[in-house]
Amino acid sequence: MQKNRLGKGLDALLSKGDVTTAPEPRRTSGQKTTDPTMIRTNPDQPRRHFDEAKMIELADSIRASGILQPLVVHTTDDGYQLIAGERRLRAALRVGLSEVPIIVRERSEDESIVLALVENLQREDLNPMEEADAFARLQEQFHLSQDEVARRVGKSRPAIANSLRLLSLPDEVKAYVAQGKLPAGQARALLGLEPAATLIAAAREVVAKGLSTRETEALGKRMKAQRRTKDENRPDPNISDVIDTLQRRLGTKVRLKHQTRANKGRIEIDYYSLDDLERITNAIVA
Repeated sequence: MQKNRLGKGLDALLSKGDVTTAPEPRRTSGQKTTDPTMIRTNPDQPRRHFDEAKMIELADSIRASGILQPLVVHTTDDGYQLIAGERRLRAALRVGLSEVPIIVRERSEDESIVLALVENLQREDLNPMEEADAFARLQEQFHLSQDEVARRVGKSRPAIANSLRLLSLPDEVKAYVAQGKLPAGQARALLGLEPAATLIAAAREVVAKGLSTRETEALGKRMKAQRRTKDENRPDPNISDVIDTLQRRLGTKVRLKHQTRANKGRIEIDYYSLDDLERITNAIVA
């Protein structure tokens, strides 16, 4: 699909401003009911995690009062596909309802995907990893910039950028964020840690101790400093080769202290008598 064509489709779906440039809206039927087993879920739904306790609450509410907000669907050859309202559909099936209220919107597959993504993002009930995945899909699948994504979901561009940064986390840390064990702010505070094993270890400590964002930032700084010190103290293979060469040639112990960051250092050569000093000197100037 062409980017400019998609942009118009998105505007038709989502824009609250001037719609004079938008194509004719697709047909939307009035509210009706259908058997919930006739509705297929959308495989491109951004939500991946459904909190069991909240699902039980929703099911109890639907059992007592029914579904107050219709599901949004579009027609397929064998029934309907869900655009918005998967939690309500799941709860209705759990309760055993024979009918659920629906609103049918005839949209293309791409428009349905966009609507499902944006509907969930605007409801702000996705976990941080689901939200980041949804932003990434809007960007990649529909060739949108961060500014365009921000405008369509009603968030700031920095908020979009910060969310997308979570996608670079190791899988174990992503799971902590998705499960609510590690808040997104703490996760972002660890992003500069390398290698991945160090970041994972830090995340485990944050989760185990329940550290605040400020405490997590301090932990990250300590671990970065430890890493730098370790790197500086680790012998460079090239330096070791130079030391070995000098010791063989001079026949004495040699120490080479190199400052990697400053790219300078000093050489210390041991001698054990004036005669030994003369011998070493002759070997150097020879």
